[in-house]
Amino acid sequence: MISPVSAAINHLLAREPWAREKLARHAGKVAVFDAGLVALRLKAGADGMVEDATADEPQNVTIRVKLSDLPVILQNREHAFSYVQIEGDADFANAVSQLSENLRWEAEEDLAKLVGDAAAVRIAGTARSMLSAAKTTQQKLVENVAEYFLEENPVLVRPQAVNDFSSEVTRLRDDVERLAKRIEKLKESR
Repeated sequence: MISPVSAAINHLLAREPWAREKLARHAGKVAVFDAGLVALRLKAGADGMVEDATADEPQNVTIRVKLSDLPVILQNREHAFSYVQIEGDADFANAVSQLSENLRWEAEEDLAKLVGDAAAVRIAGTARSMLSAAKTTQQKLVENVAEYFLEENPVLVRPQAVNDFSSEVTRLRDDVERLAKRIEKLKESR
């Protein structure tokens, strides 16, 4: 029985001959994706598809990621592998990296099989618009909360204000030291 993750990856691979060819070169190799609480073990098949690997099969590459980094990785897939720790077969890890960067789900194509081409284009367009609106709303909310804590209820401090304050403290310390030396010289001259 194939897991939903394997089925989803195979769905993407089915449309991409270049990807299946790249993965087929590593047939029999096992990649472990370790997210701490959850580990996914996948084996490259001779046909370029993936299958679930058992726990007793030796792993060729282990890709570790922190769960806290997953949102960042999902937002920026091109730099995903800069957030992970990789151990094992470098060539196989490179192939996995290239697949993760370049495989894309064509939602419109899958929807077209269910509802037709025109409806699929409209549904996908609406979904993209809604996602864009949600991202814009999120960004504005973050900016408003930051402004509230910086200006109206100052819990946070802008970096420039900290730098300015630090410079003033340094200048005041230097002035106090100069004044102390002058006082010392006046005492000596009496």
